[in-house]
Order: sequence, then structure tokens, then C-alpha cells
Amino acid sequence: MADILVLYYSHYGNVAQMAQHVARGVEEVAGMQARVRTVAKVSTVCEAVEDAVPPDGPPYAEANDLLECAALVLGSPTRFGNMAAPLKYFLDGTAGEWLSGTLIGKPAGVFTSTASLHGGQETTLVSMMLPLLHHGMILVGLPYSESALVETRSGGTPYGASHVAGPDSKLPLTADEQQLCTSLGRRVAAVARVLHNGGDSR
Repeated sequence: MADILVLYYSHYGNVAQMAQHVARGVEEVAGMQARVRTVAKVSTVCEAVEDAVPPDGPPYAEANDLLECAALVLGSPTRFGNMAAPLKYFLDGTAGEWLSGTLIGKPAGVFTSTASLHGGQETTLVSMMLPLLHHGMILVGLPYSESALVETRSGGTPYGASHVAGPDSKLPLTADEQQLCTSLGRRVAAVARVLHNGGDSR
């Protein structure tokens, strides 16, 4: 079995729910399993504000998760059209992985949640893509052959899966949003399977 790392930060729980649907999609692909990880909160006055082990949910990501994964699916809520600081902080600490080429040639996808329909979903997805491109990863999006991408009246972009959570961040994922999260996980895992079975893609 090859591991697909589903790595996210979630404040209100919406991105965490999306991550579970992404993981389900990953595990629909034979020979692939999801490794779900999160990152700790950060503050403006100190680096970490969380214990070393989260009180619930998946463990915090470590360098070995990046080394051992066959692909990466990255998720974050939107912060002014950008990824949230805790995820950015984690990625900023991956210079060692960049130097060693840990992620070169591995496929990657991205997903996000916003409070409003035009709340910066696409720019947030692109902001997550930028460090992945610097790492030499192969970006995987969602094609318009996905019917939910055309039919959705909520989240969903060709750049990656998305969710509109509403002003109070309490709107549940729609059926289309769930389907696109699952499709993203399945697509990234399918590409990883081809690359994994076909050899080094550097």
C-alpha cells in the first residue's frame, strides 16, 4: 500500500470534514491508503500554542509524512484570499525537504473552505499550489468531466475542491462539494498509482 498524505488545517471543522471525503476518494483507488494529518495552531507572539499531541483528531504532520507519502493533498480555510497561517508556517519549515528533493515528482492537489461564495477560494487554492510547485510536485486539479463541477451552486473549482461554509461557518458540505472532494482524492491517488508503479518521475 502507498500512502497519500491528506494534510490540512481546520479552524471550524469544515476543512476537516472535507479532508475525510478526500481520504475516502483516495481509498477508492486500489493499492492506495490515506494518511490524514493536521498542523498545530500558531500565534503572533510565539511559534506554537498547542501541545505536541492534539487532544483529538489526526496527529500533527511530521517530516517523515512528507518523505513517506506517494502524493499530497493539502487543505486550508481562506484567510484574506490566502492559506491560513498554521499551514503556511508548516510549509515554511520544509526547507530541508526542498533541499533533498523529497517531494519532487509526486502529485498534489488542494482544497479550501470560505465563509462566502466569492471569499477568495481560487486565490487560496493557488496560494497553496505555489510552494508545491517550488517543491517540484505535479499539480492535479478537477476536470469539467466531473458533473458536480458544472452543476454546483456552492463550492467547486477546477483548481481544487472547495466549500462555502456561510457567515457563521456552519453550512454543511453539499452533495456536490462532497463529491468533488472525493473526486480530488481519487484523482490524486490514481495519478500517484501510475507514477508509483511506473518508477521515478524526476
